[in-house]
Amino acid sequence: MAEHAGVEETLKRIESQKGIPIRTTLDNSTTIQYAKLFRLLSMMARSTVRDIDPQNDLAFLRIRSKKHEIMVALENDFLLIVIQNPCE
Repeated sequence: MAEHAGVEETLKRIESQKGIPIRTTLDNSTTIQYAKLFRLLSMMARSTVRDIDPQNDLAFLRIRSKKHEIMVALENDFLLIVIQNPCE
């Protein structure tokens, strides 16, 4: 049970730090830049989806460019952002 309490404490600490990346393989400034920009884009996309259909909500966003494929999963107050090289 003590292990469970430690996990709960960690989750509470993470939840109190809104906007802070939890895990990344990028350098800190790049991570902050991606998180900030995709949070804004996700909010705008979510608003657009709700304008079209108020009963609907945005759950996933996928963007592909020449250099990267970026997938964003939206869940409550969290974003999961995956950046990968696109397959040819």
